[in-house]
Amino acid sequence: MPRPGRRAEEPENHERWLVSYADFITLLFAFFVVMYAVSSVSEGKYRVLSDSLVQAFRNVTVNSSGTQVIVQANAAAIPRTVSMGRNAKADEQRRAIREKMRTMARDISEVMAPLVREGTVRVTQTAHGVTVEINASVLFAPGDSSLAADATKALRAVARILATTELPVAVEGHTDNTPIATVQFPSNWELSVVRASSVVRLFVEAGVTPHRLTAAGFGEQRPVADNATPEGRARNRRVTILIDSPTVEVPEEIPVAPRELDSRTAVPGMRGRG
Repeated sequence: MPRPGRRAEEPENHERWLVSYADFITLLFAFFVVMYAVSSVSEGKYRVLSDSLVQAFRNVTVNSSGTQVIVQANAAAIPRTVSMGRNAKADEQRRAIREKMRTMARDISEVMAPLVREGTVRVTQTAHGVTVEINASVLFAPGDSSLAADATKALRAVARILATTELPVAVEGHTDNTPIATVQFPSNWELSVVRASSVVRLFVEAGVTPHRLTAAGFGEQRPVADNATPEGRARNRRVTILIDSPTVEVPEEIPVAPRELDSRTAVPGMRGRG
């Protein structure tokens, strides 16, 4: 019989772990709900948020004191409009340039039509401009750099077309791999250069401004056919007139970050002097 005035001891609760377990299950459920909500973000809302952040960072500028300043502007539409306007203008300029070069190529083909039909002259147009390839047999005697009379007439007709533009013109001389060794031409290099120079001199006399012209000789280094056959060697003996196409892109200078030059890699004469 229990003593009077003493409270009976409470029995031990063996189910207290259910409280902690229920709290854990509740937190785990909440965690998965949050993960599902994050994974179900609307693509449209995400894109709007991304564009807003990018635009906000673009509007941040730095003043002369080094403080960041946020410039408020409706920049979301302006850059895109300006970019589209520039692209449309550039495309229009490119179309105009292509049409201009196509007209020039057509005019040159017409003035040299007999030689084009014979296959001794080829006129082509690429994105870089117009190329006129003339077989050397039409212009020069073998081993010579003096222009033939018939060739002079045809080249003057080409020069009249070139004189109406301000496009740069490069004249290149090419030979086959047959070696030459004369007093005037010790090698094919000299022969190709002098032949290109002969064409340039004629263009200047016909009215093409000299600062637009360039003469270069490549000897046998740039063949367009196999030198193993007579036909290939005849094709390689040529003069090429390259008319450069103008470009609408504005050149951008790429700055070089200054850095300390290592004494082992420094270029002699390029180091600063005290």
